[in-house]
Amino acid sequence: MAQHAAEYTHRSVPSPAGRIHLVEQGTGPLVLLVHGFPESWYSWRHQLPVLAAAGYRAVAVDVRGYGRSSKPAATDAYRMLDLVADNVAVVHALGEESAVVVGHDWGAVVAANSALLEPGVFRAVGLLSVPYTPRGGPRPSDVFTRMGGDDEFYVSYFQEPGRAEAEIEPDVRGWLAGIYAAMSGDTMPAPDAPDPHFVSRAGKLRDRFPAGRLPAWLGEADLDFYAGEFERTGFTGALDRYRNMDRDWADLAALDGAPITQPSLFVGGGRDASTTWLADAIEAYPVTLPGLVSSHILAGCGHWIQQERPAEVNRILTDWLAALPG
Repeated sequence: MAQHAAEYTHRSVPSPAGRIHLVEQGTGPLVLLVHGFPESWYSWRHQLPVLAAAGYRAVAVDVRGYGRSSKPAATDAYRMLDLVADNVAVVHALGEESAVVVGHDWGAVVAANSALLEPGVFRAVGLLSVPYTPRGGPRPSDVFTRMGGDDEFYVSYFQEPGRAEAEIEPDVRGWLAGIYAAMSGDTMPAPDAPDPHFVSRAGKLRDRFPAGRLPAWLGEADLDFYAGEFERTGFTGALDRYRNMDRDWADLAALDGAPITQPSLFVGGGRDASTTWLADAIEAYPVTLPGLVSSHILAGCGHWIQQERPAEVNRILTDWLAALPG
């Protein structure tokens, strides 16, 4: 656990999902931190005390379906519109009118859509690992089914309810260790090894995960925390985010091609597939993120960016926040 953990405030606030669990530290302007898959508020353990020390009210949520937040049973309760509504509800439940929102992985997509749909609430947006890509193009499921040739893209693999759960839940700790290692800069497979983002037609995703070594950023106690959360909750709520991508595509049709105009930040890992595959999205930032204040690619870093490189990410975040209009 990060230093100053005793200073965290844990609370549960009302939202359309029921309740959203959050961890809070500090006072000042609100910075809302939104995690991705398969993670937790704990993914921001290195940022919470630093942001608090810099004069911000840092709040990291368990996204609906994760941790101690509510877990609706319906698959369509995890569409993007609902997650944005949760973010708005958290801001208001904390007695605030506006916030800076920062997200990682799926949290970056939620943060971007929060800024698009609720510009009066979210005055600036920070995106970690996953670049902003405006809504558009073909239906997502059609795109994913065309990827991989003889193999299946992991997003398609996650689409069928129960399928990925059957792989993951008998050994949550081992599966998490594998996916964290597969996408970390210091432990990911070599470029000529089978890509862990794809599944052979008769196989499982974990077949291509590295075995026997944790990435440097992930201690045994950290892995215990993540595993304990998912062993208690299961994975369905987390995976249902993937199962709503076509619904999002339909729900957000009015945002087709829309730019994010608020002040923004992007930080990506140089070895992260999200950065390399979406290089064209990064190049399009002058059009899609006209309010971009700074953009950074951390050489040698993988996907779990704020945990792999906490000191660098903390410096980038605090510099960006300090430069925002009051």
